[in-house]
Amino acid sequence: VQLQASGGGTVRAGGSLRLSCAPSGGTFSTDDMGWFRQAQGKERHIVASIDGSGTRPFYTRSVRGRFTISRDNAKNTVYLQMNSLKSEDSAIYYCTRVRDWVVPIGSWGHGTLVTVSS
Repeated sequence: VQLQASGGGTVRAGGSLRLSCAPSGGTFSTDDMGWFRQAQGKERHIVASIDGSGTRPFYTRSVRGRFTISRDNAKNTVYLQMNSLKSEDSAIYYCTRVRDWVVPIGSWGHGTLVTVSS
């Protein structure tokens, strides 16, 4: 299943963006899902993940209190609401299936670029 991330853009520090992730075909309504990001020249890391029911989120420490992950299984969509954005949040954001909250197990689809200007 190809997952398409969208909603990225350029925003000033302190601003907000909401990312969306949906499959181009198929469904992931019962899968745990995660958002990852990769800054230029750096490795890809987990940002947040959520269980299949949408009731148990996980956040990496650097985004806790600023980002919120959610999902709408009826729409096969996972969201990442990003508030109080910082320049260090600038990266390409990807979504994929995960296990154990932080381990990516799905294929990588197209990411969406987030640029935060100071």
